[in-house]
Amino acid sequence: MCEEHEGFTLWFTGLPCSGKSAVGDRVAEILKDKGHNVERLDGDIVRKDLTRDLGFSKRDRDENLRRVTFVAKLLSRNGVAVLTSFISPYREMRDRARQETTNFVEIYAKCPLDVCIQRDVKGMYQKAIRGEIKEFTGISDPYEEPLNPEIVLETDKETVDESVQKVLRRLGELGLV
Repeated sequence: MCEEHEGFTLWFTGLPCSGKSAVGDRVAEILKDKGHNVERLDGDIVRKDLTRDLGFSKRDRDENLRRVTFVAKLLSRNGVAVLTSFISPYREMRDRARQETTNFVEIYAKCPLDVCIQRDVKGMYQKAIRGEIKEFTGISDPYEEPLNPEIVLETDKETVDESVQKVLRRLGELGLV
């Protein structure tokens, strides 16, 4: 049984292959070990179930994040630590998530495009560069960097463990863990 904790939403955002999921997965494990009720909402997983009817146009991306925000709102207001990992390229939708969820913490996985391209084991960037994938964030679709995130992870300079510790320290400072 999990201890009673106040809910919160950690919103990991950044370019594809910037390290959002790697850090988010590890933070989730640690929070679970500390007795938090934790749920992970990851872009690849959510698109298989909750939003499989959507594509990657701006309208579909906004709808994807509207649905995710709704789920995060329900969970976080009921004491769950919700960790989301989504490119979420548009500030407007991240701002909406901030307004609608409990104890929202924006975490920017900041990573240069060339490093993200090098990390891409699926070859998605190369397909986008060749024009085989339309509306690919960072190549043919914009990414609006966060203006004032609570946490900035420099995932090209930090190890996953260093980034995880940065997140946990800030959550402690915010009184969430």
